[in-house]
Amino acid sequence: MPFFTRVGDVPRKRHTVFRQSDGSLYWEELIGEEGFVGDTSLLYHRNPPSALTAIEAVDGPDETLVPNHPMAPMHLALHELPAKGDAVLDRVLLLGNDDVRISYAVATTDSTLYKNSVGDELAYVESGHGAFESTFGRLDIAEGDYVIVPTSTIHRWTVAEGSELRLLFVQAVGHIDPPPRYLSARGQFVEGTPYCELDIRRPTELVEGEGTDVPVVVRTRTGLTRNTHKHHPFDVVGWHGGMYPWALNIEDFEPITGSLHQPPPMHQTFEAPGFVMCNFVPRLLDYHPEAVPIPPFHSNVDSDEVLFYARGAANTRRGTGVDVGSVTVHPAGFIHGPHPGNVERALGKDRADEYQVMVDTHRPLLVGAAAGQCADADYPFTWANLEETGRA
Repeated sequence: MPFFTRVGDVPRKRHTVFRQSDGSLYWEELIGEEGFVGDTSLLYHRNPPSALTAIEAVDGPDETLVPNHPMAPMHLALHELPAKGDAVLDRVLLLGNDDVRISYAVATTDSTLYKNSVGDELAYVESGHGAFESTFGRLDIAEGDYVIVPTSTIHRWTVAEGSELRLLFVQAVGHIDPPPRYLSARGQFVEGTPYCELDIRRPTELVEGEGTDVPVVVRTRTGLTRNTHKHHPFDVVGWHGGMYPWALNIEDFEPITGSLHQPPPMHQTFEAPGFVMCNFVPRLLDYHPEAVPIPPFHSNVDSDEVLFYARGAANTRRGTGVDVGSVTVHPAGFIHGPHPGNVERALGKDRADEYQVMVDTHRPLLVGAAAGQCADADYPFTWANLEETGRA
């Protein structure tokens, strides 16, 4: 994030002598973006953070991607997937391209330690509660949270007793940030943005890690590797900087409304190389007396649209089977919009009741095997079928 934070014990000045109680030096770890001319953070470890005792390949889940051919819209019913377990090793790949990968996990156990050395990751918490723990500290997480995980952050997902975490993951090749137009030249959120620093949660409590020969799964551009660390990575006594994990709850997003339909950029939350993210939350609908308070038919000629239905009513998709836990994929060039009957139902409505997370990609998405397991083969024909059956 673009503002400075300090947690735990740190020296008066960076890169100076900082000793432990036994007289030995703490070990500095500098994490930085863009060749260390972007945001950086400096962590202070009790032990050398690169002391490894083993390196081995990991047989991960199937991540084969195939073209969406013949090109067709998709409805993925994620709650039909059987995957459950570890949020790292048991997440399943749904969609992806060279810029982004979209995965889903149902975490029933605490995950293995993990870091992604390819790019930032975002997790949206569909349901459940637990914690995100990393070398930067702990963030409690619950339904509706976005969690931004910077590249190469060693972390794990923990599940609260009696709960399970349903997580939608969006993996970048690069960094996931607020849109530049939301920020001043010095990095402060400007007036009129739908969220600001008051809505952002940062780690404030460090996490203690114990034990030796600790495995950490690492994502690289060629696959998964397991590094065995001689010392637990959670041996940090303090850190400072502007690159760290952070969280934002979707309920803290303040929608921008108008008298007529507002396009998706008005609902933008994040952007990254090759894609943008938006969300739709409960809000006042268009208030012009003749307004049609529902999106028109449209073609995404420069992007594929992925929409995750997190909570509330999928009003534009009524009658299609799209519901909470569904993902719709409308590829570039496919004309899509409200299903028959839903425009008429929307007239006169004054509020929307929905929580939806959207990913718009700049390049075509390929399809993972898990998507095939939960795809509704009838979805591409629902506009015609609903029209023929009386606009259900």
